[in-house]
Order: sequence, then structure tokens, then C-alpha cells
Amino acid sequence: MSDPAGPLDRDRGHAAPGAGLSHQRSLAQQRSRDRLERILAAASRLIAEKGSDLVKMSEVAELAEISIGSLYQYFPDKRAIIRTLAERYAAASRQCIEQALAGVRDVEGLRQAFASLVDQYYAIFLAEPVMRDIWSGMQADKELMAIELAESRASGALLAAVMRHVHPGADPEKTAASAFLVWQLGEATMRLAISFPRTEGDAIVEAYKRMTLRELSEV
Repeated sequence: MSDPAGPLDRDRGHAAPGAGLSHQRSLAQQRSRDRLERILAAASRLIAEKGSDLVKMSEVAELAEISIGSLYQYFPDKRAIIRTLAERYAAASRQCIEQALAGVRDVEGLRQAFASLVDQYYAIFLAEPVMRDIWSGMQADKELMAIELAESRASGALLAAVMRHVHPGADPEKTAASAFLVWQLGEATMRLAISFPRTEGDAIVEAYKRMTLRELSEV
């Protein structure tokens, strides 16, 4: 016996099996993502105000408007929060590097792109107290130091590829070593620069640019 309601009517009247559960999972996942962002935003604000050493997990939970138990479901301790923030800043930094170097075709283009990157990075360090606090404390935390070294290697590999392109006769191993050192020294330069008054910090960054631009030109 045929169904008096056509296929379209049946589709309108009844959800597909599992559709409700799928929708509920999507809502739960979105709530979880929103809660994660609130936690990281709260932690960033507190670190900017007090410094990471003085921030307590209970303060993060209170500012994020969640229970301390919920916070521990996302992060077992404060170091885990700081690590996540460091990884996010590192990923954003690498994306910026990729975009800046993507259009480089010659030595002069490399010099201009790299100088612009240094200026941008320095501006971020000056404008973001959270980033300053995280990177400044890296030397005392082996796990965070490992993140920094990994990012320097990744960024160095991006730079080395462009250096080989504009210097086709350069030795690949020496180029890779120079590129890695350029980025690693760049991190150290930023930490040093922001620890001094602005005028002296600016001079330190300019000195770093002069040295590295010479290296990028003569590989």
C-alpha cells in the first residue's frame, strides 16, 4: 500500500536517524570551543596585568566564568595554559613569515621582506605584554624552550628556502645553519630590546637588522 505522504513530506516531518544527536554534538563542541577561548582570553588578560608567575588558576576560572573543575578539564596546570598561548603566538608568527617571504624573487626583495618582518615582530613584542611575559620566561622552562627552538627551526627552514632561491650557488648546509641562527638570534634580540628603555631597545633591533641583512646579502 502506497504512503499518502510523498517522500518530501516524510522528510519534512521526520528528521533523519541520528540527526538530533549530530546536532547536539555540534552544539556541545561549539560550547567547548567557546569555553576554551574564554579561558585563554582570561589568562592573557591576567598575565598582561600581573605577569604569569603571579596568576592563579582560580583567578583564570573566575574571570572566564567557569568552575575550577571545568578549567582543569581543559588545562591540568598553568604551564599548560602558557604553553598553548605560546604555540598560538608561534603559529601566527610563522604564518606572517610565510606571507612575507612568499613573493621574494631576488636579494633586494629578501632584504626588504626580512627588515619588515623584524619591525613587525618588534612592534608585536612592544604591544603585547602577554607575549613579552611568555617569551621572556622561556629560558627557565625546558618545554617552552623546546617550542621556541622548534619554531626557530621551522622559520629558519622557510628563510633558508628563500635564501637558496636568491643565492642559487650557496652551500645548502651553510645556508640552513645561517637561517636558523638568524631566527634564533632574532628571538634573543627581541627579549633583550624590550628589557631596556625604548631608545636603547630600538638601537639594539636596528643593530640586529644591519648584521642579519648583511648576512642575507652575502650568503
